[in-house]
Amino acid sequence: MTARPPVPPVSGRPRAVRLGDWSLRVAPRALLVWVLLVLTAFAVAVLAISTGEFTVPVPDVLAALFGDGPPVAELIVNKLRAPRVLTGLLVGAAFGLSGAIFQSLTRNPLGSPDFIGFSAGASTGGILVVVSGGSAAQIAAGSMTGCVVTALLVYLAAFRRGVQGYRLVLVGIGANALLIATNNYLLTRANINDAATAGAWLTGSLGGRDWSYVLPLTVALAVLLPACAYVSRPLRMIEMGDDSARAMGIRVEAVRAVAIVAGVLLCGVATAAAGPVAFVALAAPQLARRLTRSPGVTMASSALVGAVLLTAADLAAQRVIAPAQLPVGVLTAAIGGTYLALLLRKDRH
Repeated sequence: MTARPPVPPVSGRPRAVRLGDWSLRVAPRALLVWVLLVLTAFAVAVLAISTGEFTVPVPDVLAALFGDGPPVAELIVNKLRAPRVLTGLLVGAAFGLSGAIFQSLTRNPLGSPDFIGFSAGASTGGILVVVSGGSAAQIAAGSMTGCVVTALLVYLAAFRRGVQGYRLVLVGIGANALLIATNNYLLTRANINDAATAGAWLTGSLGGRDWSYVLPLTVALAVLLPACAYVSRPLRMIEMGDDSARAMGIRVEAVRAVAIVAGVLLCGVATAAAGPVAFVALAAPQLARRLTRSPGVTMASSALVGAVLLTAADLAAQRVIAPAQLPVGVLTAAIGGTYLALLLRKDRH
């Protein structure tokens, strides 16, 4: 008997696949990771919807989602739990994409909205509306405005014959420190009720989210995903250096501007929907890169990891960590802080 040749491991190297007149480059490992992440996201979502003070059997959950379940199940699933879970999936995907864009732009794993001031700017906008007695919709609008204004100021301050990654990170870290100080000042000057409301919002939470949050997030992602797909490949070229990218015909500043706009808007809509949930934008792209064994940051994998990470963290915060429900931002901050320490330790070696 002749021995069978060993089965080659799933590789991250892209392979060309012919589809009639079309040719598509597919990385088998990345494709496998995408499938597993989608299945994981679906499993976590169903588990989050089915468990709680009133347990809904999984068949009833699936029936209720398609409008054919028992009345009690439809009330619990469609009115109470499904909007929260879908909001978590969409917010996590938006944070993951935003983090992937800025980490690719800066060529730095710390190039995340959490560190370069955009999340802090969104927080400032939200706090200003909270202390002014604004509604939930006005808080979301203020958060979005704060994120966009901060990004514009950081971009202008970092611009010198183009925007270099290290300049964007350094200017962003300085802006982040100033905005955190501003947020603390606003909280100390607010009355105790407004300060408590703002503090709860700053933690980041999915509590009380209904379908009015899902629709804007879905529309925003539907508009911004094509922009992310458009800049994905040019950003990989820019990671090799601006001169190399220009030699390959990439319009570096135009691609960088589109990427920054898309990343800022993704961070803004996510923060407006759930508050400044910490560390998802930082951790998701790096975890996705390690899962796919990609040499750089990947957009699709980062979005899927962000969706799974935030939804799983919210499930753990509600059902596992404590008898009382915790805001999801508490758990993501704990996970992200641990991850950041491990990342810094690895880089030290």
